Amino acid sequence: MSALLKFATGMDWISAWLGRLAAWAVLAAAVISAGNAFSRYGLDLSSNALLEIQWYLFAATVMLGAPIVLKLNEHVRVDILYGRLKGNGPVYVDLFGLACFLLPVMGLLFWLTWMFFLGMLRTGEMSGNIGGLIRWPAAVLMPLGFGTMFLQGVAEIIKRIAYLRGVIEMETHYERPLQ
Repeated sequence: MSALLKFATGMDWISAWLGRLAAWAVLAAAVISAGNAFSRYGLDLSSNALLEIQWYLFAATVMLGAPIVLKLNEHVRVDILYGRLKGNGPVYVDLFGLACFLLPVMGLLFWLTWMFFLGMLRTGEMSGNIGGLIRWPAAVLMPLGFGTMFLQGVAEIIKRIAYLRGVIEMETHYERPLQ
C-alpha cells in the first residue's frame, strides 16, 4: 500500500504543479486579451496569432487545471444524494463514480485525443487564418489533460481505499455549495 500512496502523493504534486501553470495561463490570457483590445481599437492593428493564442491559453487553463480540482475535491457532484450520506457513504459514492465513470471516460478521451494530436503533429496542421498558429500545441493539451485527470482519478481511488482501511486520514466533510 505504501508504494501506491507514494504514487498518489506524487500525482497530487503533479496536479498542483499543473494547476499553477493553469493559473499563469489565465493571467497570460488576460494580459494578451487586454493587449489585443488596445492594439485593435486603439492602434487599429490586429494579429490572428495573438487572437488564437488566447484560446490556446484557455485550453491550457481547462485541461491543466482539471486534475487539481479533482484533487481538492471541488468537482461537481450530485448533491441530492451525496449531501445526505453519513459516515463512509460519501467515500463509497466517490469510489463508484471514480471507477465506473471518471476512469473509463478519461481513458477513452485520452486515446481519442492522442490519435487526434498525432495526426496534427504528423501533418503539421496550421490555422486556416492568415498569420495563424500551428495547431498541435493546442491539441497536445487534450491528451495531457485527460491523461493527468485519469492518473489523478487513480490517485483518488488509492487514497479513498487507504482511508477505508484506516491507513490514512482524509477530510470527508462535504459542504453543499451556496446556490
